[in-house]
Amino acid sequence: MSTSADRSISRLLVANRGEIALRVMRACREMDIVSIAVFGQGEEFAPHVRYADEAYRLRAGSGLAYLDIDAVLAIAKEARADAVHPGYGFLAENAGFATAVAQRGLIFVGPSPKAIAAMGDKVAARKIASAAGLRPVPGTSDPVPTVEDALEAAERIGYPLAVKAVGGGGGRGFRVARQQSELPEAFRGSSGEAERYFANPLVYLERYLEHPRHIEVQVFADRHGNVVSLGERDCSVQRRHQKLVEESPSPAVDEALRERLSQATVDLARSVGYTGAGTVEYLLDETSDFYFLEMNTRIQVEHTVTEMVTGIDLVREQIRVAQGESLSFSAADVSANGWAIECRINAEDAGRDFAPAPGAIVRYREPVGFGIRVDGAVGEGDAILPQYDSLVAKLIAWGRTRDEAISRMTRALDDFHIEGPPTTIPFHRNLMAHPAFIRGDVSTTFLAEFPDVLPIASAPAEPRETAGEFSEPLQLLVEVSGRRFETTVHGLHTAAPASGASTRGRPARAGSKRKDAAQVHGDALLSPIQGTVIRVAVAEGETVEAGQIVCVVEAMKMENELVAHKAGTVSGLSLDVGSTVTVGETIATIVTP
Repeated sequence: MSTSADRSISRLLVANRGEIALRVMRACREMDIVSIAVFGQGEEFAPHVRYADEAYRLRAGSGLAYLDIDAVLAIAKEARADAVHPGYGFLAENAGFATAVAQRGLIFVGPSPKAIAAMGDKVAARKIASAAGLRPVPGTSDPVPTVEDALEAAERIGYPLAVKAVGGGGGRGFRVARQQSELPEAFRGSSGEAERYFANPLVYLERYLEHPRHIEVQVFADRHGNVVSLGERDCSVQRRHQKLVEESPSPAVDEALRERLSQATVDLARSVGYTGAGTVEYLLDETSDFYFLEMNTRIQVEHTVTEMVTGIDLVREQIRVAQGESLSFSAADVSANGWAIECRINAEDAGRDFAPAPGAIVRYREPVGFGIRVDGAVGEGDAILPQYDSLVAKLIAWGRTRDEAISRMTRALDDFHIEGPPTTIPFHRNLMAHPAFIRGDVSTTFLAEFPDVLPIASAPAEPRETAGEFSEPLQLLVEVSGRRFETTVHGLHTAAPASGASTRGRPARAGSKRKDAAQVHGDALLSPIQGTVIRVAVAEGETVEAGQIVCVVEAMKMENELVAHKAGTVSGLSLDVGSTVTVGETIATIVTP
């Protein structure tokens, strides 16, 4: 294979945060590439900022800093970057961002803007997939502009229906209507979320399959005509249409089905002139028929399990391909060695319907040992911030067999200690021990079918006493004109940290103190989470039924519907769209006549 590069990368800006930023930066360090971090408000001491060779504050005009293309590219120019890696989320699948990067003479570590645009429009992608010989889930061939149009189309497609964002992904802009009466609300919810996340309110309809598996295939392509499948991942265990656990290979895929999935994926990638890392997602029904869902034109959160079973560094390969090099492997080199499982450790309370739980990490100890990998996003003294997603770390276990991988994951979960906000570790422990999961009997409706896998709600954290002490020499990061520098301060008198907390020069930033308040207190409806009100569904004096939506609160990139706990009349409602609510705050009172 050719190894000549069109243009080498020496200084790479990572336009992302958290564990994916760290993952890219580690690959840069191995390849002798200078890594450049960007950071937003409250992330001055974030792990990816500390690890990077250089770090710059994003001076965004408004909104979420990581979504500000001009701000990101201004730093790329200031830092003399010659390439940009978008990670996942944020601007990763934004064709306009990829175009802007190229227009400034920089290398975009990802597919072409044309390929991103083609597969980013989910309706257009369905047509492209059909032309390439794939079978999409039955649905509309064009966006559905109004509720009335949706109701008419639903008569042809049938219920249950999925209402999905045209420009969506990652579970955003996804609603399910099981019957006609639910469709208007699902339409409005999907369209509204799509407009907020993707600046595109258009939606389309798909038939909602009741008990499918979510299977995806990792594909890689270079500019020299090489397109290779690296096998499948099973991502069926989900909450709110977002993945919790992934594994490779899938227990439901045999060699014949694997070949069909791989060939379909390679054919689709070739049809759009794809380059770099991509993932094609499918729904697999109980008869082993598969349907095209979408193509993600980026590295995936769960790329780790593919790396563990193939031995191929996918991020390093992304950078190689972006430089114009050929793939370092061929289809003949790819085979699955053993089994890998990834558990997403999120700051969420699974016992409260996976309610987001931002806050400070008081104590943090990762598991170690043979076959264990942790891609972490935080450490002791860091904080899970409410404006970002809830991921704390990705825990990956490898074994020669699936049973061995499960037993190793079980041990690693027991060894993973996090104090501070509640996490999904108890849920994952229950899942690994559940007979259905052990059998490999999973689908996207697993949690609904087996609610016993959910743990009890977390108890509130107890306050800790502190006393004064002299600290160790502090390693500090100092910011001057947006640039970061390291320095050491000696002989400071500080308050003692909470038990197990770090004294390495970064203050433990206070998070949201979770109250163990029930969602109701007599007539009062209390907020179980901290977040931003994005919709108020009732009015003062309105009569509501039990279970009716009162408002929708967004927290850590997740929408949470707060519903009436009983029938009655709403009073004391003082919410506005854009206002912030805190844990235990009274949303409204509902008085029974």
